[in-house]
Amino acid sequence: MASVSTHWPRYVRFAPGALIAAGLTWDALAPQDYWGDPMMAAGCVVAGALLSLRHTVAVGAVIVVGVLALIAKDGYLGRPPGWLELANTLFAALIGIGVNRVVARHGRRLDVVRSVAEAAQRAVLPAPPARIGPLAVAACYRAAQVEAQIGGDAYAVQATPYGTRVLIADVRGKGLGAVGAVALLLGAFREAAATAPDLGELADRLERAVVREVGEREEELRMEGFITALLGEFEPGAGRLSLLSRGHPAAYLLAGGVDGMRVRPLAAGEPGLPLGMGALDASGPRPAPDRWPFAIGDTLLMVTDGVTEARDGAGAFYDPRERLPGLGPFGGPGDVIDALIRDVERWTGGPRDDDMAVLAVTREPGAHA
Repeated sequence: MASVSTHWPRYVRFAPGALIAAGLTWDALAPQDYWGDPMMAAGCVVAGALLSLRHTVAVGAVIVVGVLALIAKDGYLGRPPGWLELANTLFAALIGIGVNRVVARHGRRLDVVRSVAEAAQRAVLPAPPARIGPLAVAACYRAAQVEAQIGGDAYAVQATPYGTRVLIADVRGKGLGAVGAVALLLGAFREAAATAPDLGELADRLERAVVREVGEREEELRMEGFITALLGEFEPGAGRLSLLSRGHPAAYLLAGGVDGMRVRPLAAGEPGLPLGMGALDASGPRPAPDRWPFAIGDTLLMVTDGVTEARDGAGAFYDPRERLPGLGPFGGPGDVIDALIRDVERWTGGPRDDDMAVLAVTREPGAHA
C-alpha cells in the first residue's frame, strides 16, 4: 500500500533520495565525523511516511550498502567505529520501515471511515430522478478533500401538484449531527413539498421542523444551529421558475444563444433568514419568492458555499458567473456539473475547506411536467 498522500506535490517523492545522496556525499567528504548521518536518518523517516513499503525497504538497503562502502573506504570495516556506524544505519532503516507500517495502518483505517461515511451519505442523500417531464436533472455532492467526516450539504427534487420543486441546503457543521439534520430536512421537504400551496408555506414548514429539532439539542447547538436553504419551483410546463432564499447563495441561470452562453445570478429580492433562525424576525413580513422566465434550453444551477467560497492561491473567491461561460457549451445538466467541479478543483489547486453540493436542472423539449 502506497503511503504517499494525494495532497502532496509529486516532487516530495524525491525528498528521501535527495537526503540520502546529500548524506552519503557529506560522509564521503568528511569521513572523520560522518556528519551526513542525520540527513540519511531523516531520509529513512521521510521515505517511511511518503513511500510504499517496497520503496522504503529499498531506501534502507541503499543507505546500508552506501555506509558499508564508506566504512570499507575509510578503513573502519571490522573495527568498533565501523560496527557502530553500521548499527546506527540499520537502526535508521528499521525506524523508516516502522514509520511506514504505522502510516499504512492509519491509512487503512481512514479508508474504512471514508467508505462508511460515503455509504451513509448516499443513503441519506440519494440521487434525484434524471428527468421529470421536460426537466433534465443532475446533482453531485463532493466532500472536502481535507475532511473524512460526512458533510451537511443536501439537495432534493420532487414532482408535486404545483410543479416540480427543488431544494438545496447547507447544514452548519459536520459529522453525524449534520447527517441527522440533513435527514430531518429532506424528510420534511418530501412531506411538505407535495401539500404546501406555495414556497412561502413550504419554507415555513421546514422552519418549524428545524426549530423542533434544534430545540431538542444542547444549549450551545440551540444557539448556533441553522440551515441555509434555497427553494425552487418550476410551474407546470416549466415556463416559469420561482425561487425563495433562506440565507443561501444565489442560483445561476445559464442561457444559450447565437452570441454564446450567458450566466446570470438570480439574486433574491427579499432573502430570508436561514432555517432555524426565523424567531429572530418573527414579526417581519414573510419573504416573497422571486419569479423568472425559464426558456427551453435554460439551465438552473444551484450550489452551496463550497463552490462560491472556494479560493485560489491568491485568496480570490471562485465566481461561476465569470468562469462558466468559457467552459460551455454543455450537452445537459450533467455536463454543467462536471465542468463546474473540474474548474473549481483547478481554481483551488489543492484541498478545499468545505464540502460542495451542486444541483442543475435543464428545460428540454418534451411533455409538460
